[in-house]
Amino acid sequence: MDKKIVVVERTYEAPIEKVWEALTNKDQMKQWYFDLDEFKAEVGFKFEFIGATKDGTQYKHLCEVTEVMPQQKLTYSWRYEGYEGITYVTFELFEEVEEKTRLKLTQTGFETFPAIPDFAIHNFEAGWSDFINVSLKGFLEKVTQKK
Repeated sequence: MDKKIVVVERTYEAPIEKVWEALTNKDQMKQWYFDLDEFKAEVGFKFEFIGATKDGTQYKHLCEVTEVMPQQKLTYSWRYEGYEGITYVTFELFEEVEEKTRLKLTQTGFETFPAIPDFAIHNFEAGWSDFINVSLKGFLEKVTQKK
């Protein structure tokens, strides 16, 4: 079976420190990502949150940080309570010229999920595209506005 993978890339007009903080600070994450009770960019840190589909079906996400390279790379596992399978989400940051930052998000391991419609890869592609290209972009524009 072919391995399924989601990749979303975007360059932000924000310094790498601001993007890293948006990816790792729970208070900032709540503004563009999910409502996390706690988050620490530390290997072994476990966190969970509820995410819903467009039709309102809710899934409890169970995650564990597996790799941290400050201001460069963050990886965590991503699975669902009550379902088999595990994927890995990786955020990689690349410093660009003029205080810009390129983010590459990769999620792998979809072939381990059950073949149910909510876990179809196109749903993850759409979800990550919205988070990276709309939610995070808007959040970073707000926090980096020149005063």
